[in-house]
Amino acid sequence: MNTNTVTWIVIAGVIVAFFLFQRLTQASPATAREWLNKGALVIDVRSEDEYREKHLPGTINIPLGRLGDEIGKRAPDKDKPILLHCLSGGRSGMGALTLKKMGYTHVLNLGSYGSAEKALKEK
Repeated sequence: MNTNTVTWIVIAGVIVAFFLFQRLTQASPATAREWLNKGALVIDVRSEDEYREKHLPGTINIPLGRLGDEIGKRAPDKDKPILLHCLSGGRSGMGALTLKKMGYTHVLNLGSYGSAEKALKEK
């Protein structure tokens, strides 16, 4: 195989892995609604600029890079239900893994902005 073929195979593998990761960590709409009805905290892990430009009512913004440092202020109880979302679901998936590693027990990825918007409307 030549270098270009290997490069494209690696790129395709990374893309497939990203979408699998996103899907495997994403909450179902029914589960999201159930958690919302129980008072789940909804965190938008996009940047402050993205959040200022457009955000969903009732959400709070903690950018992914600051999530580990700031989550304790917003959710000191590690059993508090937390739903994360971002633009595409990738950052929120990483955020969910971060919080689980920190000992948070009820964390789900809402996925993309559109998925979160739909779940919040159906609450």
